[in-house]
Amino acid sequence: MKKENPALSRDQVDLIMELYSQGRFEEAISQIKSLNEIYPNVPLLFNLIGACYREIGQLDGAAKMFRIAVQIKPDYAEAHFNYGVVLQDSEQTDDARNSYKKAIAIQPQYPDALNNLGNLLKDSGELKEAIEYFEWAVAYQHDFAEAYNNLGLAYSDYGRPEKAIDSFEKAINFKKDYEKAYFNLAMSCKDIGNKEGFLINIEKALEIRPDWGAAHLHLSRVKKYKKNDPKIFEMESYLLNKNLKLIDRIGLNFALAHVNEDLKNYDKQFEYLNEANSLRKKEVNYSFEKDLGLFSRIKDSFKSPPGFLINPVNENEINPIFIVGMPRSGTSLVHQILDSHSIVHGAGELNYLNKFVTPILKKFNKQKKILYEEKDIQKIRKSYLDSLSSLNVNEKNIIDKMPLNFRHIGFIASAFPDAKIIHMNRDSMATCWSIYKYYFNGNYYSFDQIDLARYYALYKDLMEFWKNQFPGLIFDVCYEDLTVNQEKETRKILDYCELEWDDNCLNFHKNQTAVKTTSALQVRQKIYQGSSEVWKKYEPYLQPLIEGLNYYKN
Repeated sequence: MKKENPALSRDQVDLIMELYSQGRFEEAISQIKSLNEIYPNVPLLFNLIGACYREIGQLDGAAKMFRIAVQIKPDYAEAHFNYGVVLQDSEQTDDARNSYKKAIAIQPQYPDALNNLGNLLKDSGELKEAIEYFEWAVAYQHDFAEAYNNLGLAYSDYGRPEKAIDSFEKAINFKKDYEKAYFNLAMSCKDIGNKEGFLINIEKALEIRPDWGAAHLHLSRVKKYKKNDPKIFEMESYLLNKNLKLIDRIGLNFALAHVNEDLKNYDKQFEYLNEANSLRKKEVNYSFEKDLGLFSRIKDSFKSPPGFLINPVNENEINPIFIVGMPRSGTSLVHQILDSHSIVHGAGELNYLNKFVTPILKKFNKQKKILYEEKDIQKIRKSYLDSLSSLNVNEKNIIDKMPLNFRHIGFIASAFPDAKIIHMNRDSMATCWSIYKYYFNGNYYSFDQIDLARYYALYKDLMEFWKNQFPGLIFDVCYEDLTVNQEKETRKILDYCELEWDDNCLNFHKNQTAVKTTSALQVRQKIYQGSSEVWKKYEPYLQPLIEGLNYYKN
């Protein structure tokens, strides 16, 4: 008769857990492999070795172990969760979602799985669903600071700043030294124009993490520095640390550029600014040729406009208003003016359109089609309008001020012939200088003056293409004219949008709507004339940009 192997003992498991907790992952792996020879079908061992593999960066090995664990024990919630983490690390987001959902189906009260799934949904723009999962996570674990912080981020993106602020405050309540929650709370205060709240919380974030580049950068955009401010010397000293993270080095250089602008030390301003942009360009590995190819494919896609949806169905009864143009061209200003109207809701910069267009554009390129199919255009329309409906606002006129939607005007014209498209025009040097001096998470073309000039030329060329393909569809607004003749230009904008006059539009600076943009505090001030002339005092430092814009203009 065959002798049965003894059961895996608690002591054996505890030894592995002790090695794991001490960071001795290789030893833990060796121990588990020895035990696997004796206990070949114990799912716990495969789950543990998978966790060790993940810690040492062997994601493929980790994934394999977690798959074996759930094959042996299909209702092993923790292994499904761990498998989801590895898939998420490997950017296999759809599979990661499925694993988290399996873990939750087996164990509904699983805060970590609920939180991670919420993050995936948040990152893909499915904010309503993300909020639901975060809410369940904190319901099951009342002191889950990280989930409260993520809930705040989701509410912020969803346009619910008051709920975002409440969530960040709860995160801080349960984790007093939670610098990310202080930072996010500061940014939400900034979004609603609460300068004092912003300053208090950004300073608290810096007390916890003094060399945080992003926090110093955002503080520098609001605070006016004076000579001998201790913060200046602190930032300069952090840059001397060779072990400083690249992302913090970039943020500190941008911050010190702002500081020296305040102090009128223009040589030092550009020393820091050029260094920041150079480091950022290397980090993102920008290639102009990629954008050149993208714009070429976009134009090829619409050389023969589809012309579908002549009488589109609008079950949602929503009227989108798209404000497009280059960043820093005045899109936020017009957004606030229109949002101040009693029957208009400003939704800010939405990523919905790009999210729905990108896969169709990729499919078009891959299949080398001549025209988009009507079902593609219908899908964009339905998905986009459903996303606007999910915002749950009373107003039916909804603004999307994502500037780079100028790339997708062909899709807008095809899927939303009933929509309004407002194109912001501003002096090219004023626009490009403003872009170059700001740190952007995206807009990778913006970190080099020559790249910026070349991209601006692509933008101007594409806008001319759209106007030729869709004559009369796009309404141009001149930023400089708007700042000089506010009422006259505002009336033109309202007439184009088929909206009655509303005096509130002239008092847009009193609008309390949250604004998630670099100019969040600026748009709460009265219109400032002359901003498009500021670049001239920096002319000696901007020669590559000036020459580039002049070259591509000719």
